[in-house]
Amino acid sequence: MNNDQGRRILLGRVTGAFGVRGEAKLESWTEPRNAIFGYQPWILRDPQGNERELRGVRGRQVGKNLVATLPDVADRDAIEAMRGTEIYVPRSALPPPAPGEFYWVDLEGLRVVNMQGVDFGAVSHLFATGANDVLVARDGERERMIPFVIPQYVTSVDFDAGLVTVDWDPEF
Repeated sequence: MNNDQGRRILLGRVTGAFGVRGEAKLESWTEPRNAIFGYQPWILRDPQGNERELRGVRGRQVGKNLVATLPDVADRDAIEAMRGTEIYVPRSALPPPAPGEFYWVDLEGLRVVNMQGVDFGAVSHLFATGANDVLVARDGERERMIPFVIPQYVTSVDFDAGLVTVDWDPEF
């Protein structure tokens, strides 16, 4: 099975209306923030779980705000009704990562073992702390948080083997 098939990346969400012409304020987790407009089509998922695909979104930075014009929405009330809608794109819409770089979503589900072969379960998710990113490995009830620091704690990532090897004490 292709690991990418149907996989999606959450890039941001609608936070409210901007102005009176039906533009949307967005929160974006891309770097830089306005790169979100380069990845399309968007899959919009509203808070009730309804989804629709959208192409042709345009946007710009206005002060601290990221503002989007959605092709099929032209009124402030319709945008306000979209507050909290999540913006996903297909994983295939993202460019290939640079050598030695990874998309977090590509690490999710890989097995995690330490250098002594102790199985820590699978990568549940990653999160940023400011100091460094943290990989969360979950094995049933047990959850381990391992700093995603290469090569100090994460010694290798092998996508072909589906394996992340870490230098980490199983008791920690």
